[in-house]
This record gives sequence, structure tokens and C-alpha cells, in this order.
Amino acid sequence: MAKQIHPTAIVEAGAELGEDVVIGAYAFVGARSVIGAGTLLHHHASVEGRTTVGAQCEIFPFTCIGTKTQDLKYRGGQPGVRIGDRNVLREYVSVHAATNDGEFTVLGHDNTILAYSHIAHDCQLGSHIIASNSVGLAGHVIIEDCVGLGAKCGVHQFCRIGANAMVGAMTKVVQDVPPFVIADGNPAIARSINKVGLERNGFAPERLDAIKQAFRIFYRAGHNRTQAFERMRSHPLGATGDFQHFLNFVERSERGVVAGR
Repeated sequence: MAKQIHPTAIVEAGAELGEDVVIGAYAFVGARSVIGAGTLLHHHASVEGRTTVGAQCEIFPFTCIGTKTQDLKYRGGQPGVRIGDRNVLREYVSVHAATNDGEFTVLGHDNTILAYSHIAHDCQLGSHIIASNSVGLAGHVIIEDCVGLGAKCGVHQFCRIGANAMVGAMTKVVQDVPPFVIADGNPAIARSINKVGLERNGFAPERLDAIKQAFRIFYRAGHNRTQAFERMRSHPLGATGDFQHFLNFVERSERGVVAGR
């Protein structure tokens, strides 16, 4: 199927459109933007700036991608946005460009970002993320793969959320959320491991057991952080991938890690 561009859409000279791209009524594609094969921009969607959108994405009405950063430290240049393949961005989603010249706000593949969500400058998102309505991600937030973000949760700048974590609706995240954890509350605290989500993603019982052990040592054993790290490093399961991922994540935290209940 050839490209389909509605006669009311604006596609500026210099924009690159892949095969089978569909651009709906009153949509806008800027001169420095690249749209991958099979991607659909619904009516009134906007892609501008130094932005690359991958293949087979679906961008719904009134979504804005590549808009200039809101960061007051912006001093010009050509920062941008890079979005991977098969992403769905629902109505009124905004994804802002990075702040510094040559840097990018990044989304991986197969993400679903629901209506009114905001992804700020310099965020780095992995793949298979589901963000419910009105999620707010401040600048420089890092979200690893397979994370679920509940409706209207807010994540403070420079926070990280680990792979396969779940953040509850209306949650205020001001510190890092370790992988495999359910975080909920205002401010967020670690409630438990994300057992249902992990099972849905095919985690075998032995993997779940390693994650439970890491969680218990870090959050339930009464250790301070230094004691927890020492105990985790010497644990019989300490060399397994998921246990090691948890330990590496919390050891590298610069903002601190959400507390346990």
C-alpha cells in the first residue's frame, strides 16, 4: 500500500516518510522528522523537531511528539526524540525533545502510552511499558522494560523504575523503584513483589523464588542498606540473573530507593 496523506495534512519539505505511512486530516509532520513504515498518524497528531518514529506505530489525535523541551536550561541546538517500533500513543500524549544539543528523549519498542500522559525531556524508556491515563514523567526519568504505570502517577526527575515493576495509580514516586516490585502510595513505598505481573510475563517458580529472597533481604530482614548489600552479595542465589539485577539496581541508586512498608 502506498503512502496516504490527507489533503489537509501538512508534511513539510524534508520530512521522510516510510512505505505505507498514513497521515490523517490536519496532522503535522515537521521538516526534520522521520516516520517509519506502516505508521499511522491520526487526525490532528503532530510530529516535529528532530524526531524519528519507528515502524508500525499508531499516534492518536492531538498527540505532540518532538516539541521543544520545557527545561529552562535549554540553550538551543538540535536535541530530539527517538521512538522505536510498534508503539501506541493515545490522545493528547506529549513527548518532549531532550535539552542538550545532540541528545534524545528515547522510547523503545511495543509501548502503550495512554491518553494525557507526558514524557518529559531526556527520559529514557525501554520496551513493553504500559502507562495508564495521565501518567507524568519528569525530566531524565529512566523506565526499564515491562513496567506498568498506574493512572495519574507522577515520577520525579532523575528517578529510575526497574524492569517488571508496577507503580500504583495516583502514586508519587520521588526515589528509585527496584525491579520486580509493586510501589504504591504518596510518597511511594515498596509493597511486595509484582508476582502476578511476573507470572504473566512467564517467570518460572525458581526465578520468582530468587526475586522473593532478594526482596526479603532488602526490605524485610531489618538490615540497613550496607548490611543488606553484604547479605545479598553472599547469598546462594546472588549470582542468578534476577537477584543480581535487583542488587545492581539498588546499589547504583543516586536518589535513594523507595522505603518498604
